[in-house]
Amino acid sequence: MIIKTATFSISAPYLSMCPATKEKEYAFIGRSNVGKSSLINFLTNHHGLAKVSTTPGKTQLINYFNINESWYLVDLPGYGFAKVSKTEREKFDKVIKTYIKNREQLQYVFLLIDARIPPQKIDLEFVNFLGENAIPFVLVFTKMDVSRKNETPKNIAAFKKELSKDWEELPPIFHTSSFNKTGKEEILAFIAANEKA
Repeated sequence: MIIKTATFSISAPYLSMCPATKEKEYAFIGRSNVGKSSLINFLTNHHGLAKVSTTPGKTQLINYFNINESWYLVDLPGYGFAKVSKTEREKFDKVIKTYIKNREQLQYVFLLIDARIPPQKIDLEFVNFLGENAIPFVLVFTKMDVSRKNETPKNIAAFKKELSKDWEELPPIFHTSSFNKTGKEEILAFIAANEKA
């Protein structure tokens, strides 16, 4: 797939305010500071499409980006250690889960996992939430260039091992680096295949 156009469409604070469109949606989400904005910009060939910030938890709305006038990339608020109050975190959690469980146009959730660190409980819990609600999803390991080479494979293997305790079959897995420009073709090919299905 070649992305020719990628434009911001709308930001919605709640599911009820998401656009009434029929196009398919692919939602990207991950723990705060996982590199979501950088990955979105890399995938779309648009340096400033998603706002990159050094402050975790910057994305606080459901952000829609129209891709090739044919489908939407949806940037969801991150979860985890965002510097917001407990009340705000609970609000984000409700918004995220309401969207994921009820949005008919949603095709897949792209769950971003930081390859630099060992498996995190919060990520594993989110995987199980998706599974319990029968939400189609894939795993995207990010920042493959940052961790030392001998640590990255260990972290990924450990994450798979943890998943295998509850999952008989693992979801599709992608490895990405926005810095080294890797993983883009595989992700876009996956989306393109689903668009044709």
